[in-house]
Amino acid sequence: MGHAEQLREQLAPDGAVLLTVECQQGVVGRDSALPELAAVARSSGAMHNVARLVAAAHEADVQVLHAVAERRPDGRGASHNARLFRAAARLPVQQHSGSTAVRIAEPIEVADEDLVVRRLHGLSPIAGTDVDALLRNLGCRTLVVTGVSANVAIPNAVFDAVNLGYTVVVPADAIAGVPADYTPAMIRNTLALVATIASTDEVLACWKAPRRAPAPRTGPGGLSRA
Repeated sequence: MGHAEQLREQLAPDGAVLLTVECQQGVVGRDSALPELAAVARSSGAMHNVARLVAAAHEADVQVLHAVAERRPDGRGASHNARLFRAAARLPVQQHSGSTAVRIAEPIEVADEDLVVRRLHGLSPIAGTDVDALLRNLGCRTLVVTGVSANVAIPNAVFDAVNLGYTVVVPADAIAGVPADYTPAMIRNTLALVATIASTDEVLACWKAPRRAPAPRTGPGGLSRA
């Protein structure tokens, strides 16, 4: 089976879910707590491609799930067991629950049917959240992972999904990390070992492809019937 045919099978709308990771204003927006990451996510075209994928998913009736990282203003329940968490707690922009920082950033359009899952701790958009249960209830077989960062949250999401039994597709031009040249290295040396790597255009082609017409039912004597 060729790459295009395999991808088309994996991305069948009735079994695929599109996951956006930390595509929130306080991470990739203009007032980001991580301006270097936000700049790379936008200048690389990753955010534009995430928005294109979300729009196409809405058109193709593919479920979209947005994973948001946030913390309570009082910090209750937040992780403190890594340098990353301690550094984030000192940043001038905080991902506080209910603030504009945790709203999905432009140009991504959030539809009424989208699901938003918020986590108060840890590094993964999946582990310790409701994502796995939601995916199973939705009949998900393939998870399309997009967003930031290729340094931490994206590999966490990919590994967790694979360990839980899902097939994972990563549109390489719809994820970003810092420095900019780290992302292709992560994809080539790590993510490609466990996920199907594609481009945004390849994913869009699968979701925009005409659906196969159902085979006609036949009656006695081989006559077709409506």
